[in-house]
Amino acid sequence: MNETVLKINHFSKSYSKTKRAVDDLSLEVCAGDIYGFIGQNGAGKTTTLRAVTGILDFSEGEILIDGKSIKEQPVACKQITAYIPDNPDLYEFLTGVQYLNYIGDIYGVPDAVRKERIQKYAAMFHISDDLGALIGSYSHGMKQKLAVISALLHEPKLFVLDEPFVGLDPEAAFNLKNVFRELCGRGAAIFFSTHVLDVAEKLCNKIAIIKGGKLMASGDIDAVRGDDSLEEVFMEVLHENEG
Repeated sequence: MNETVLKINHFSKSYSKTKRAVDDLSLEVCAGDIYGFIGQNGAGKTTTLRAVTGILDFSEGEILIDGKSIKEQPVACKQITAYIPDNPDLYEFLTGVQYLNYIGDIYGVPDAVRKERIQKYAAMFHISDDLGALIGSYSHGMKQKLAVISALLHEPKLFVLDEPFVGLDPEAAFNLKNVFRELCGRGAAIFFSTHVLDVAEKLCNKIAIIKGGKLMASGDIDAVRGDDSLEEVFMEVLHENEG
C-alpha cells in the first residue's frame, strides 16, 4: 500500500519570536503504515500532532489528510481521523456508554455497528462492567481505555495518538498493538508519538526522530536503524554536535 493518508509539508510552528517548536518538518504517512514519531519531551511531537488534528492553528506549511487541507477542509479531515491526546479529557459527568454513544452520534455510526464495536472493544479492554459508571469515577487507565474505544468506534482512516500506551496495563497495550496491526492491514494509517523506543522498534514499519523541533531522520525503520538498535540511533542523534 502506498496511498498517502497524511502529508506534512514544510510545517513550522513558533510560540514566540525566538523559539520554534517545530521547524520545517515534512513527512508522509501511507495506508498500512504504523509510523512512530520519536523524540524527547519538548521536541515538538505534541505540537505536530495537535496541528495535524486541527486543534492548533499554524501559518507556515501545509498538512493534508487524504489529500484535503486540515486548514481549508477541517470537517472533512476530522471525519476520517481519530485523535487520542496524552491525557484524555473526557466528559466526567457522563457514563462510559453515554460518552461512546455521543461519539457514535458525532460520526454517524449506525446503531447496530456501534453496539457491536462497543461490546467487542469493551470486552477486549475489560471495561464492560464499568460502562454504566460515571467517567469521573474512572482511574486514569480506564479513561485511556475509553478514549481508545471511542477512537476505534468509527474506524477512521487515520489514527493520531500521543503516547497511546501510557497508562495502559500490559494486556491492554498488547491488545491495542494487535488492533493497530489489524486496522493497518485493512488500509488504515497510524501516526503516534512515543518515547518508548522498544515499542516503536517492535511495532512500527516507519519512524521519524525529532530533536529541538527539527526532523533528524525518517523513513523505513530498517533504513533508519541500519545495523544498530533504535536506541543506539536515537542516542546518537540526541548527542550530535555536543562537545
